[in-house]
Amino acid sequence: MGKALEKGLFSIDLIQLRDYAEDAYGHCDDYPYGGGSGMVLMPGPLSRAIEDHAKGATVIYPSPGGKLLTQDMVKELAAIEDICIICGHYEGVDQRVIDRYVDIELSIGDYVVSGGEYAALVIIDAIGRQVPGFMSNPQSIVEESFEDHLLEYPQYTRPSEFEGMDVPDVLLSGNHEKIRQWRLEKSIEKTRQVRPDIYSTYRKRTGRGEKK
Repeated sequence: MGKALEKGLFSIDLIQLRDYAEDAYGHCDDYPYGGGSGMVLMPGPLSRAIEDHAKGATVIYPSPGGKLLTQDMVKELAAIEDICIICGHYEGVDQRVIDRYVDIELSIGDYVVSGGEYAALVIIDAIGRQVPGFMSNPQSIVEESFEDHLLEYPQYTRPSEFEGMDVPDVLLSGNHEKIRQWRLEKSIEKTRQVRPDIYSTYRKRTGRGEKK
């Protein structure tokens, strides 16, 4: 990502929310109405920051309650010119900010992290990989997991034998068509075993794969 930023393939602006605080102490959060643990980011500072920096941008709020981020969605987001990501903390952000400004709530998985910055990094990196020039080898993107709704096939490198374990003969054969077919079969097999949800989508879209 650092090299892509240096090349100017895309840019990231970090906005310090405390610059928009309503008091001299830089407070941007408060206790939730109705009680409960944790703190909630106040609508005032967030609203002013968004108004100053995100006019016309697609606003994303990473949240466990959002739509699950998928590779298909990453491709759609990569086509958007300007994106603003709100990094929530603690118990999240005031719902009125979400109602007024947020276009997409995204979840990076069924788990909770300490702050929205971690989710934002995942989203930025996933989108950045779709920008031409981000990857030194463009073919790497085509062959990665979740492309064509399949997990990636197993990878091997030198030596061909390691502690009694050998590289599959087909990868040493030099027959590119057989290698391609082996990789596809392994991708289908792994996806069927590990991610039956994705495998189901693969079968529906391609009509390929065994009925299990």
